[in-house]
Amino acid sequence: MSIVIKQREPSRLPSKTDAEFDRISNLPGHVIDQILSRLPIRDAVRSSVLSRKWRYKWAKIPCLVFDNHCFNFSSQDQSFIKNKLVNIIDHVLLLHNGPIHKFKLSHRDLLGVNDIDRWILCISRSSIKEVVLEIWKGQRYKPPSCLFNCQNLVHLELFNCLLKPPLMFKGFKNLKSLDLQHITITQDVFEKLVSSCPSLERLTLMNFTGVTHLVIDAPNLQFFDIGGIFEDVSFLNTVHLSYVSIGLYVNIDNEENDARDNSSKLLRFFVNLPHIRRLEIQSYFLKYLAMGYVPSRLPNLCVDLNHLSIRIDFDDLEENTAALCLLRSCPNLLELEMLARPEEQSSMERSTNFWEDDHWSSLFAHLRLVKVSGISGVKSEMDFIKFLLSNSPVLEQLTVKPASQEGEWELMKELLRFRRASIYAEVIYLDP
Repeated sequence: MSIVIKQREPSRLPSKTDAEFDRISNLPGHVIDQILSRLPIRDAVRSSVLSRKWRYKWAKIPCLVFDNHCFNFSSQDQSFIKNKLVNIIDHVLLLHNGPIHKFKLSHRDLLGVNDIDRWILCISRSSIKEVVLEIWKGQRYKPPSCLFNCQNLVHLELFNCLLKPPLMFKGFKNLKSLDLQHITITQDVFEKLVSSCPSLERLTLMNFTGVTHLVIDAPNLQFFDIGGIFEDVSFLNTVHLSYVSIGLYVNIDNEENDARDNSSKLLRFFVNLPHIRRLEIQSYFLKYLAMGYVPSRLPNLCVDLNHLSIRIDFDDLEENTAALCLLRSCPNLLELEMLARPEEQSSMERSTNFWEDDHWSSLFAHLRLVKVSGISGVKSEMDFIKFLLSNSPVLEQLTVKPASQEGEWELMKELLRFRRASIYAEVIYLDP
C-alpha cells in the first residue's frame, strides 16, 4: 500500500497592493475628512470606490464647490452641458447628509437657470456660512428670497445678479464679507443692505447699475474696494476703515460740476476716515476729488496712511492741486505709487510749471519706496520726479516704468541727472 503525503501550502502573504489598500481603508476619520475637503467635488465623489469605509464619506464634506475645475466636458453642446451640470449638482445635494458651510457655483457654461433657486433653497436649510454665485452667462440672475434668510452667512459673493431682497429682510447679522460684481441694485436696497450688516468688515462693489450716490454706513468696515460709474460717495460711521481702493470709470467735467456745487469733495471724503492706512485712487477719481474747494492740506492729517497710489493726469492743474493736498496731508507716508493718465484732449487748465514751485514747508520725512508708471517723459511728469527726489531724504528706491519705448534713452539720461536728497536712493528703470 502506498502512502501519499500532501504538503501543506504555505500561507499567502498579503500583497503589496493589499497592504496599500488596507492602509487607505484604515486611515483615521478626521484624516479622510481633510483629504476629501481638498479634492474637487468630482474626485471626492469618486473616492467611494476606494473602500467600504470611504463609501459616501464625501456626502458629509461641508464645502461644496461647483466650478470649471470640477467638471470638464468634451461636448460643445450647451444643452447637454447644462443638463449634465444640473443632474450632477442635484445628485450631490440629494445624497449629502451633513451640514453645508460653503456653497460655490461658478461654472462658465451655466446660465442663470431656475434650478439655482432649488439649490439655494436646499442650502438655506443648513447652517450655510459662505455663498458664492457667479453666473457667467445670460441675463442678471435674481436670487430667491430664501437666500436672505441665511442668518449664519459670513461671506456672500454675487456676480451678474439682480439684488432685490424681500421687504421683511432685516439684514445679515453675522456677515463679515460682501462682494458684489456686475450687479443691479437700487439706491435704497444698497444703503439698507450695507447698514443692516453690523459685522461687515469687507465690502467690494464693482461694475454696478442702479446706484449713483454711494453712502457707506458700516461701523466695523475695514476694507472697501469699489470701481464703477457713480456721481458721489460718502462715508458715515466708518472709523475703523483702513483700506480704500476706489475707481471712477468715467471722466467728469469739473467746470460744470463746480458751477452746481462748490463744496469740497476732498474734505467730505476724508472726514470719516480717521484711521485710513492704505488708499488707492484709480481711473478718474482724483478728478472727482478735485471738484470744488481744494485746501492746501486736510485739517485732520492722515497720520496712519503709509501707502498711497494715485492715477493722475500730470498736465491737469486741478488734479495736481488735489494730489499735492493729499501728499501734504500724509506726514508718515512710506510708499507712493503714481500712475500717469495722459489725456489727449481736455478743456481743463493745463499745468506747465506746477511741480517747479516751492510747495513745501516740510519734506517726505519717511518716504522710502516710490513707483512712477505710464509716463512718456513730458515736462510735467519729469518735474514731479525731480521734485520727489529732491524732497525725500530717506528714499531708498524709485522705480520708473514708461508707457512706451519711444525716447526711453533720453528719459533715462535725464533721470540720472536729477539731484537726490537721499544718498541711498536707487533709481530703477523698467522696460514698458
